[in-house]
Amino acid sequence: MRIIGGKYKGKKFEPPKNFDARPTTDFAKEALFNVLNNIYNFENLEVLDLFSGTGSISYEFLSRGTKIITAVENNPKHVAYIIKQFELLHAEQVNVIKIDAFKYLNNCKRKFDIIFADPPYNEKNIIDIYNFIYEKTLLKEDSLLIIEHSEIYDFSKLSKFKEMRKYGSVHFSFFET
Repeated sequence: MRIIGGKYKGKKFEPPKNFDARPTTDFAKEALFNVLNNIYNFENLEVLDLFSGTGSISYEFLSRGTKIITAVENNPKHVAYIIKQFELLHAEQVNVIKIDAFKYLNNCKRKFDIIFADPPYNEKNIIDIYNFIYEKTLLKEDSLLIIEHSEIYDFSKLSKFKEMRKYGSVHFSFFET
């Protein structure tokens, strides 16, 4: 796993072999951040990374100078790994929180410019991510929710759906405010 752009471009990370996470592929990350680069000035963004796993998406936002990053992960091994990597990068604008993502959303009072969610592909309640975020208005104006998912999901009928992009087996559904 590597950072594909920004200040730390090319930096490699090697999560332990026993990690129970599926990092977003470099191909899909590069495509995603090409889209985001055309929309946002990262230095002004507040980002929420739900189901952080290895922290891969948070590292990409950090590398691009994102103002504030909140990484939410429930697995204690993953949280420890993510914290260690951010410490090695001397990242002060990152807050790593060990909590179930759904509990975090239920109690969240902040608003974000981008919310990225990469739940396990076998997660049965993916639609609840969308519901929590829009019911609690957790996005600022002109912001995005991005959900990474497998091919079995189709969110195109949801009212805030903007588009779906596919990169290999990785699907990103984009929702606007």
